[in-house]
Amino acid sequence: MSALGVEVGGLALKNPVLTASGTFGYGLEYDDFFDVAELGGICTKGLSLEPRLGNPPVRVCETPSGMLNAIGLANVGVERFCVDKLPVLRARGVTVIANIFASSVEGFVAITERLEAEAGVHAVELNVSCPNVTHGGIEFGRDPKLAAQVTAAVRRATRRPVWVKMSPEAGDLAAVARACEDAGADALTAINTIRGMAIDPETRSVRLANRTGGFSGPALRPVALRIVWDLVSAVKIPVVAIGGIGTARDALEFLLAGASAVQVGTASFVDPLAAKKVVEGLARYCEAQGVSVRELIGGVRSP
Repeated sequence: MSALGVEVGGLALKNPVLTASGTFGYGLEYDDFFDVAELGGICTKGLSLEPRLGNPPVRVCETPSGMLNAIGLANVGVERFCVDKLPVLRARGVTVIANIFASSVEGFVAITERLEAEAGVHAVELNVSCPNVTHGGIEFGRDPKLAAQVTAAVRRATRRPVWVKMSPEAGDLAAVARACEDAGADALTAINTIRGMAIDPETRSVRLANRTGGFSGPALRPVALRIVWDLVSAVKIPVVAIGGIGTARDALEFLLAGASAVQVGTASFVDPLAAKKVVEGLARYCEAQGVSVRELIGGVRSP
């Protein structure tokens, strides 16, 4: 394994940098900028059993040091993904983590079973924590029993690694994390967005048609870092960090806190090359320091 290589719940990655679901499409949208196979992997836009149009516009707005989104999990559906998107990703050697969501346990299982019939999916990420849909989503991620039920059902339906995406709005996130671990999760991803809101004083109206949306971006990073730190201590399975990561320096904070890998999200909207630059920055750091990424994980020192 190279200096950048890591392992996350049995899945070997060429480097610890992935893209966050919902921020990178299906990976193919970035063909004009770089070869996404250079990344450790991509987490697909959330996949549902049937296609979804999502929420009505306006669905995105900027905030200081971040953004709000209420896309509503618009996607092409798992069937079209398997037929149109996955074959191209597979041919290019992209490590694919399929992010999936449903409003019932049975729905999660049905999507998983469809993916199980295809080559080229390397892991399944369960979105039990989306804050901008009316049904399903965050409800599963708030309740340890519900989160465990979904995890256990998907675990039985697939041979692939199962990652569970944590909601920062759970009352006891450590309890949810441990429940998922006990139910068979191979890794956790943390964190999903936090619900936020914005109002335009000029028009006196809310800026999102959905009124609230998921808050992400650099302003979220200290919160995400603290939660990742807590989760690493709460479970034995790997934690993949998400939240305001846009540079190699940001990624290093999470790796030192104990994360086994990171996901770049909102930064890709600002700079389509953001994830690639994080990989390159980590490579330069490891070479200069004479260390591997694996040696950095959990290596934070007390002041």
